[in-house]
Amino acid sequence: MMGLDELINIFSRLPGIGEKSAVRLSYFLIKNKKNALELSNVIKEVIEKVSTCSVCGNFTINDPCNICGSKERDNSVLCVVEDFKDLQAIEGTGYFKGQYHILMGAINPIEGLTPDRLRIKELFNRIEKGNFLEIFIATNPTTEGEATFLYLINMLSKYKIKISRLATGIPMGGSLEYTDKLTLSKAIQSKQYL
Repeated sequence: MMGLDELINIFSRLPGIGEKSAVRLSYFLIKNKKNALELSNVIKEVIEKVSTCSVCGNFTINDPCNICGSKERDNSVLCVVEDFKDLQAIEGTGYFKGQYHILMGAINPIEGLTPDRLRIKELFNRIEKGNFLEIFIATNPTTEGEATFLYLINMLSKYKIKISRLATGIPMGGSLEYTDKLTLSKAIQSKQYL
């Protein structure tokens, strides 16, 4: 039978939640049963209904997602990001209006993330079937993001497509997810063409 200790244990497994926060969250939900049931229902519904877009890899209820299915988006520019949080960060600026492709990670051989474990094959399939004029690589300014960027530009050299990347201004070792909207907007506006 599950009890308070199990609830605290589950919360403490979540990223960014320590033991004290897990205790506070658990006590809050026990005291506020209506909020707890609402949270429980939302989690259940999201887990059951959300999947990944078959085109870009974005989390969605509809397939294709709202971005891939939109007639308002620029289908000539493809932005390549590491994960869903990076897409959300760029989309949150309101500046980029093209399409996305989520790699589901960055090259990191130490953790077993080699190019064949990422959605790179799907990226090249999209490029070969699409009419993209520009590939905008927006990997994080980390060692892994830079390795992924270098791998991609090497592989993209056989295509006659303009390649761009985020401009400097985002600190090396940083994460797009935590970059403020103004800095990210400026980095997108002054992206570098290679």
